[in-house]
Amino acid sequence: MNRIFLDVHALQTVPPSNLNRDDTGAPKTAVYGGVPRARVSSQAWKRAARTYFDDEHLLDASELGVRTKKIVEAVADRITALDPSIGSEAALRIADETVKATGLKTEVPKRKATAAKEGEPEPAPEAKYLVFLSSRQLDGLARLAVAGADDITTHLKDKKTKDQAKEIADTHHSVDIALFGRMVADAADFNVDAAVQVAHAISVHRVENESDYYTAVDDENTDEETGAGMIGTIDFNSSTLYRYAALGVHQLAANLGEGLREDEPVTTPVRRAVEAFVHGFTASLPTGKINTFGHHTRPDAVVVKLRTTRPVSFVAAFEEPVRGDQGGYVREASERLAEFIPDIERAYGDEDSTLTWVLRVGPNTTKLAGIGTEAQNIGELVTAVGKAVAERLEKPA
Repeated sequence: MNRIFLDVHALQTVPPSNLNRDDTGAPKTAVYGGVPRARVSSQAWKRAARTYFDDEHLLDASELGVRTKKIVEAVADRITALDPSIGSEAALRIADETVKATGLKTEVPKRKATAAKEGEPEPAPEAKYLVFLSSRQLDGLARLAVAGADDITTHLKDKKTKDQAKEIADTHHSVDIALFGRMVADAADFNVDAAVQVAHAISVHRVENESDYYTAVDDENTDEETGAGMIGTIDFNSSTLYRYAALGVHQLAANLGEGLREDEPVTTPVRRAVEAFVHGFTASLPTGKINTFGHHTRPDAVVVKLRTTRPVSFVAAFEEPVRGDQGGYVREASERLAEFIPDIERAYGDEDSTLTWVLRVGPNTTKLAGIGTEAQNIGELVTAVGKAVAERLEKPA
């Protein structure tokens, strides 16, 4: 298959906020170009994109996975749904045996086991680590368990059945697993190479964290009772972020295999996944302290590149921090990108093999209008990108 890479670049202004905290509760930062920048970790934005797929119904629930330690309970719930005659305790037991047959390790958490000794209900076993499984994989394990429910131990001792359990857990990956990958430290054959690489978002300018001192009044205080019922501080900053993600479309296609539905061409689920990712990554937003700051913004500009060479981040356009001499950062950041993108592609020979789309908002992003095909809205952008991806996938290698 042809090597195909999709780069998504975004400029997004965020008001006072604390999207992604460090261990002290302060917004994460990084030094780049010799100055401190606001930073949002890749994990925070990947999580936001993954939940956006479901929240906004970009993908059907059958195309999504679940990442949890409570895998035994997830399989047990499906067992009882398939065969209501199997009681909850029996369902947990055969679910646990079936999960272990895949090579994953489970145990009853120590704190829950201690609570059970003190009279609380017997807890369900859990995986020792977060496990990412698709809905189809969980359903398949449940069906396998139900088939041998009468004597699950003997059923799973059969090598063919055990191999089947492993195959179920490692095929028909959901879109989010195919995109973001899966790692199981002590079961390397379970690992799925991520098709997406997400950079830490950083501000295009220098940023210093600030603190908000707040007080809360006790509503039941009398006039004689002065002072606050609670005081505290919250750290925050505001920034114009450069966000970047690179999607290996060929790796995504390999991870999805023959796709999630039996009645569709191989390229269809890949196109659907690409469109969901472009939409989800662009429009999603980490929700750290969102009730406090209400930082509901969307990107001012999005540039999407489809190329066949290798991913290219444009963060170097901001190695020298934007100073905001024009009263803000978006205009100068857009001008930097509009100048930097053609220069680097000309220098490294990407111009002829690359397709470019631009989605922008407002007069501050005008300079980006000439670097690619303009989309009027997010729907138009994702449809154009998805169509181009499908066409390239169908070309002979």
